[in-house]
Amino acid sequence: MIQGARFINIGERCNVAGSKKFLRLISEKKYDEALSIARKQVADGALVLDVNMDDGLLDARTEMINFLNLMASEPEVAKVPVMIDSSKWEVIEAGLKCVQGKSIVNSISLKEGEKAFVEKAKKIRRYGAAVVVMAFDEEGQADTFERKTSVCKRAYDLLTGAGFPACDIIFDPNVLTIATGIEQHNSYALDFIRAVEWIKQNLPYAKVSGGISNLSFAFRGNQTVREAMHSVFLYHAIRAGLDMGIVNAGMLQVYETIDHHLLSVVEDAVLCKTPTACEDLLQYVVHHPELANQSKSESVTDDEWRRKSLDERLSYALVKGIDDYLETDLNEALSDYSSAVEIIEKPLMSGMNRVGELFGEGKMFLPQVVKTARTMKKAVAILQPHIEQQQRGNATKLGKVLIATVKGDVHDIGKNIVSVVMACNNFEMIDLGVMVPAEEIIRQSIEKQVDIVCLSGLITPSLDEMCNVAAQMENAGLKIPLMVGGATTSKLHTALKIAPLYSGCVLHVKDASQNSVVAARLLNADTKEAFSETIRNEYETLRREQEKPSLLSYEEAKQRRLRLF
Repeated sequence: MIQGARFINIGERCNVAGSKKFLRLISEKKYDEALSIARKQVADGALVLDVNMDDGLLDARTEMINFLNLMASEPEVAKVPVMIDSSKWEVIEAGLKCVQGKSIVNSISLKEGEKAFVEKAKKIRRYGAAVVVMAFDEEGQADTFERKTSVCKRAYDLLTGAGFPACDIIFDPNVLTIATGIEQHNSYALDFIRAVEWIKQNLPYAKVSGGISNLSFAFRGNQTVREAMHSVFLYHAIRAGLDMGIVNAGMLQVYETIDHHLLSVVEDAVLCKTPTACEDLLQYVVHHPELANQSKSESVTDDEWRRKSLDERLSYALVKGIDDYLETDLNEALSDYSSAVEIIEKPLMSGMNRVGELFGEGKMFLPQVVKTARTMKKAVAILQPHIEQQQRGNATKLGKVLIATVKGDVHDIGKNIVSVVMACNNFEMIDLGVMVPAEEIIRQSIEKQVDIVCLSGLITPSLDEMCNVAAQMENAGLKIPLMVGGATTSKLHTALKIAPLYSGCVLHVKDASQNSVVAARLLNADTKEAFSETIRNEYETLRREQEKPSLLSYEEAKQRRLRLF
């Protein structure tokens, strides 16, 4: 720990990607109300304000200029530095021309290579700003301690070698989500803390920052637990040398005031103290629904649920991730249903639909979704011999799915979770990785004869690249269903910008728990046409609702004027 170091809270609420309220206010041009969010963050203790206008339906450059100018006119807000946050260089540069004093650029990285990295750094230096350097390179996101330190060391050497002041370099070694139910994710928090300590010891004068809320995404919907995770994580990361972090300053718990039992399980998970630490945290959350004011009506005793109907038992087993009785219940189902595939498509998919609903409502968490997927995989494995027998040697997979993070984007954690969940639901997954150009996606789709293409992206420029992929799929004459997902994607953007470019079915999928259900409906011969048509009609309605009413001519307006006499 660096003695006397003061942690800097970076307010996160002036970010259209992280605050639905802020996005709504900016979209509706209610700038005064949006500015009040900035004022409140300063009052709550934010020492820097992060401003991000990256949204597929906003003119990010114009909105950044407008809001930064407004901030400069507000005394209580103008007294704190600004972090100009964007994935688009033109937005960053426009912001740099607006701010007073020293600002911080968030961010640049090595993902586009050393030349582009150094060129942007030199421009930032000319504007007199500091810079956040994300731990990305040409291979993608650094997720382990070794990768984090290696990428940061390389970036440090390049920047200092080009004359960039080391004291103006702020590394972000990637705060990634823990307790997802995937074993290799369990050490993400500990690896970050270790990387912070290494950077402070080996890269003189450099600072370290991070987006804290990413850590607890697996427990979205349970604010009490998320706040406890953030507080514990910050407690240890600051002791390791963390200088600053993007966090909601008004929503942190005092470390010493966290419930003793909750503190214990959270600390075990954050520091990866035992192999079962993340599972222990999940069990604590499940058995304390009052933490999120959740209803206990979902809980049923073991004896009770075994007395329910067959379909209800299968659905309950999936939702709860219970595989003890699958063999018995599926054997019973084989005598009730006409085929093993029908069991998958009806009671099992019904259970998966329920999982999607609960996850969307914040009543189910990511590790539980992954556990559910594994239970589904076991159910499919039990049914596999019967499927093979009924299909007489035909392919037994539900479908072949190509998934890729689009060109310009190196984020793959969400994509990897989707791949795991879909593979557990008996889809054959072809994962092309990150930074995949449109040409490669189309070539592989044709060569591998895939049934569905899934595009993933986290940053706003990925939305433009998804539009490019859709247009090129249309030019290639493809009709393969196209599913898009990721943090910046939305149903409205998909309907307005992507779907019109491709005559095949295009749809947005909100989270990993829904992909398998949506894919199954797209590939089911009995439902695919009706489902695709429903999606097209829904998106067409969204487009019509967004159309601005046409203005009347001046002469026609005069003819239709109000006549009182």
